Amino acid sequence: MSEIRPLLAADIPAVTGLFQRIFRDRGVPPPPTLATYLRRHYLESPGCDPEIAPLVHVSGEGDISGFVGVNVLPMSHGGRKLRAAICGSLMVERRASDPMAGARLLKTFLAGPQDLSFSETASEISAQMWTRLRGITLPQYSLDWVRIIRPSAFMLDLAASRIGAVRLLNPVSRGLDRYLRGRMQDNDLRWSGVPANWNVKGGLKVAEVDQPGFAALVAPLTEQFALRPDWSGEQLAHIVAEASEKPDYGEAVYASVTAASGAPIGAFLYHARPGRIARVLQVLARPGQAGPVIDCLIGHAATRGVAGLRGRTQPALLEAMLGRRIAFSHIASTVVHSPDEELVQVFRNGQGFLNGLAGEHWNRLNGGSFD
Repeated sequence: MSEIRPLLAADIPAVTGLFQRIFRDRGVPPPPTLATYLRRHYLESPGCDPEIAPLVHVSGEGDISGFVGVNVLPMSHGGRKLRAAICGSLMVERRASDPMAGARLLKTFLAGPQDLSFSETASEISAQMWTRLRGITLPQYSLDWVRIIRPSAFMLDLAASRIGAVRLLNPVSRGLDRYLRGRMQDNDLRWSGVPANWNVKGGLKVAEVDQPGFAALVAPLTEQFALRPDWSGEQLAHIVAEASEKPDYGEAVYASVTAASGAPIGAFLYHARPGRIARVLQVLARPGQAGPVIDCLIGHAATRGVAGLRGRTQPALLEAMLGRRIAFSHIASTVVHSPDEELVQVFRNGQGFLNGLAGEHWNRLNGGSFD
């Protein structure tokens, strides 16, 4: 008979093989560095809680045929200390022999001792399983956004994701973008791109900062949220450091935004490679300052030579994005589950801080290299 139990260190080789076959390359053995990372990430990283552990599905034959990754996020709400559980990679092999294995993994996870559970990468099938188990989908947290900066490079990068040889056209693309952007008026708002002269109003200053400098801005720039992370210094430092290791996405750029008075009003973290679409992991802004901070992000990324920006929405940013020629799409859903209806209502009202650093995309399983 099959069973579901917590992940053990001895299970890591089997889970690594499962991860390689389902998410990477079935025809290639998993690299040892992947096993090392999975062990560290799920069993040894700061904040690991033995009461809220990743789970494996053990088939009737005794082998591991399913896994759900789990990380713990300490949070606070009205002075109350909470434990949130982040549901990461949910994978099942040989579904025909046990078609309910995925649902049982998720049900066991949601029945854990955590105060709330969530995922920001739920597929359509996963989201349906969550809602059947009394979870909810959060539409305002579930959109990916895109801003074109260099139109020719943007289209080239999209094409190159399917046909790598088109990157040979990079010199032509750069020349065309110089021409197109040069014809745009200063600060002209266009869907097709960002003008060569893009100036942020209001005397705001953008300065690149190091990892500790960025980490120090997280608490003051999230204090307005009713339900927010309550990381220890060690855990936050670990997350910010891990977020920098994404060679598939490019160099990590940490920056602060300050008003003319010198007071910090925002910060952002993105990964950039010239000529490519940059990945925005986190945008932080004080209340009422989301628009100017987003403008600063766009302008800063443009100086880095990127083709465009891609990120994940949060309700606190959504209204400001609507007037800035940003397009939206739905790729995966953010879902939440809690026995406490008050906590669920906080997310329905957009007052919970989720996605990005308070989610899954910061880890090296997204954009990291193990080869």
